[in-house]
Amino acid sequence: MSLKKRFEKLFWLEEEETVNEPQSKQPMVNQPPARKEMKKTNVKKQAIEPTPTTPVISLQSVQKSSKVILVEPRAYAEAQDIAEHLKNKRSVVVNLQRIERDQGFRIIDFLSGTVYALGGDIQRVGTDIFLCAPENVEVAGSITEFISE
Repeated sequence: MSLKKRFEKLFWLEEEETVNEPQSKQPMVNQPPARKEMKKTNVKKQAIEPTPTTPVISLQSVQKSSKVILVEPRAYAEAQDIAEHLKNKRSVVVNLQRIERDQGFRIIDFLSGTVYALGGDIQRVGTDIFLCAPENVEVAGSITEFISE
């Protein structure tokens, strides 16, 4: 079988039969549409318009590359900027070591709500360091907390 035939068979590029055949009483289950063999001619093929059986994939959903943003907020007001990165489907690592503890709690509360609304995930990866991931990024595994004596 030629490469061209394989490609046509894989993507069902051949035309469907339009002959009225009697319907059988048994329902068809997950069968591709009936196809007829195309005759080889010197005529150029016309573009095939998508039909309900032709798979269509949106190329806009494919991203070129992912980014991870590193942020060290100095004030609570920067939490909104971090949320904007999450809305733009970028992962954010937030280092809260240089901010007051109560401000850090407020930032994490805000980001937790943002991540929840976007269907993402927030994980603690170190002492006062958090990873906020949007829905398109899967966070697997966990980091255990080491208690030093």
